[in-house]
Amino acid sequence: MYAVVDVETTGGKYNEEGITEIAIFKFDGNKIVDQFISLVNPERPIQPFVVQLTGINEKMLRNAPKFYEIAKRIIEITEDCTLVAHNASFDYRMLCTEFNRLGFVFERPALCTVALSKKLIPEQASYKLGKLVRALGIPLSDRHRAAGDARATVKLLKLLLDKDSKKTIVKEVLRTKDQDKVARKFQALMEQVKPVTGVYYLHNQKGDVIYIGKSLNMRKRVNQHFTGKSRKALKIQLETHSVSTEETGSELIALLKEIDEIQLHKPKHNRVHKNDRIRFGLQEAVNSNGYRLLRIVHAEDGTNYITTFKNLSNARKTLYFFAHKYTLCLKYVGLESPKEACSDVEINKCLGACAEREAVELYNKRVQNCIDQLRFSSPNLLIVDKGRSHDERSIVLIQNTEYKGFGYADLNYQINNLDMVKNLITPMKNSRAARHILQSFIRKNKVKQVIDLNEKA
Repeated sequence: MYAVVDVETTGGKYNEEGITEIAIFKFDGNKIVDQFISLVNPERPIQPFVVQLTGINEKMLRNAPKFYEIAKRIIEITEDCTLVAHNASFDYRMLCTEFNRLGFVFERPALCTVALSKKLIPEQASYKLGKLVRALGIPLSDRHRAAGDARATVKLLKLLLDKDSKKTIVKEVLRTKDQDKVARKFQALMEQVKPVTGVYYLHNQKGDVIYIGKSLNMRKRVNQHFTGKSRKALKIQLETHSVSTEETGSELIALLKEIDEIQLHKPKHNRVHKNDRIRFGLQEAVNSNGYRLLRIVHAEDGTNYITTFKNLSNARKTLYFFAHKYTLCLKYVGLESPKEACSDVEINKCLGACAEREAVELYNKRVQNCIDQLRFSSPNLLIVDKGRSHDERSIVLIQNTEYKGFGYADLNYQINNLDMVKNLITPMKNSRAARHILQSFIRKNKVKQVIDLNEKA
């Protein structure tokens, strides 16, 4: 028995949507034996683009039943059925979300007619419901309304059953029942993860860390691991037994902690961290006339750079931006040929240093201003950002241009000097990847405050 379902929703942020309309047709493989269709008051605003798409507005839903009032009927009509929908992961997730809000776990094996169509009627121009059913000669009325879309899906399912000489659908039903047990396990694990910023750890049955990641919404990201279909995702799903998390409040702290933890634990499913692949650095030199030069070079271990870049394209783009911001010569920052004056001279974006028409002192002062913004502007800095609660702030310490660690401080706590800060932080490794992240965040003004501790001393 199949329960063919379609829901319309409010739209909005992931897992914050609400159902506005639902249609369920109980189908025995030959005919519809029961049905339930209803508008639903979602008790939350509908996104304007959804109103335009579906025609369902808040006025229409004012007197509609709320989800808890129809929940029993949904359970009854789907009992002992395989849930079927076009893009089933969405409709099934929405039902699970609404039931979770009521404190009830909704579990049904599910089939997706998108996936089945790709197997049984391949080489279609599109597998979107509207285009697919038109191509197959299936009538579709009331597009983007639950009843119209669900009826079309019933007819599509019947056609697929007729074409299914190898019993692919029956096998899929049996397989999804087994998968449903696995899905319940992952659902239980996911519910332990808060939808907040932090670092998460996936563990195998022995407790070993097999994967580490960071996210602004850990629950959403962990769910992607558990629902992914890639080879890596399937391996992670097979081995994951438990999940642990550490809330950081700040994206910056999450990034710093993630790279440190990956280097420490070396989880089997983490590739070399993307921020470890820093291939270029910015160096300074002085020419024979005393003008300060900036050059992009291949990064080497053990060498300090003004700043670092993941790739040459990003390095050149950043340097172009700062060269124009501080009126620097493109020739003297290595972006144009050293044999002739730069092209910016003629349009007054270069003041003539490359033609020796500008005083060395004036030009070098602007170079220094540029360098100060590209790297740590002071050897001793305190970076202040979001904390894990409203009355807390995260702090990162830079001492003698080296990353020392991070910690948390009460919002009302007065940070007066370097010694006080040292007592608050957890020491961390001063890696090139960590410095790259810090410089990038400061440069892009992605933190709440940067305090010069030399001025505070």
